[in-house]
Amino acid sequence: MIPSRAPSPIDKLALAVVHQPDRAIPAPAGAREESLRLLLQTAADSGVSRVATKPDGDGERWLGQAWPFPSPFQVSVRTVSVSDGVDRVEARARRSLERLGLPRGDLLLVSAAADLAGAEGRALWDRLLALKDRGLYRRIGFCATVEDGPTLLARRFQPDVVQLKCNLLDQRAQHSGVLAELAALDVAVHASSVFANGLLFMSGESLPVEMHRYGPTLSRIRRRLAEARVDPMQATLAYAMGLPEVSAVVASIASAAELRAVIAAAHAATPDLDWASMQLEPATVAAAGPRRISSAA
Repeated sequence: MIPSRAPSPIDKLALAVVHQPDRAIPAPAGAREESLRLLLQTAADSGVSRVATKPDGDGERWLGQAWPFPSPFQVSVRTVSVSDGVDRVEARARRSLERLGLPRGDLLLVSAAADLAGAEGRALWDRLLALKDRGLYRRIGFCATVEDGPTLLARRFQPDVVQLKCNLLDQRAQHSGVLAELAALDVAVHASSVFANGLLFMSGESLPVEMHRYGPTLSRIRRRLAEARVDPMQATLAYAMGLPEVSAVVASIASAAELRAVIAAAHAATPDLDWASMQLEPATVAAAGPRRISSAA
């Protein structure tokens, strides 16, 4: 009898590859492809089994050209906006698999909860159900924020997965009961924006203008982490991975070096911290645009 493997924090980790120039190091096409292959191979060697994608630019095509063989990844795909019609959404979801070089995907997510809440919501969901029934995607769901009322949408559409913004600085999904409500509906929760747009990794001078007034609070949180000998990456991952209702933590990664830093932080001992004391006022984290998470990554 083969003994079962002990659970690892990496079991929860999902990799969202960042292709934007402000995060990824600019490089010629050949060097970029080699960097992406190294990133994906590092993920595979480390036991990361999930990759989250978006239908933006050439990201899907680049991934499709760089998978290790055989690919060990369960891949999630996001839809384009329903504003161009449900036919376009379905066609693009099929096209995403072609670009990724996959016969099927693990998860198809509606990119914006507002698409389901609108007039085309039911027709859109029916298209996703049809793709699932045909075996093109194993599971379907939607992306949301707390403001979107994800529990109500989950009751209406009965998704397999809800991807929800949730992090150390914005703990509303936990404290409002949304995570528990989704779990009670037997809906898997994937936590996104877990690095809180990089706010804990910035000095006061680097903060976006709209976040300057929270500089003292962020400095206090960083100081408390330093006193506990916990770095911000370790804290942000430990909070998200420690939520029992969360089955996957989506971390944006731009390089193999950045991934190694995330994996090391995920494997660190869980710090004994008062998590609730480290949140900002509601809705403030969402105001900040995405930023680089680590100067060393």
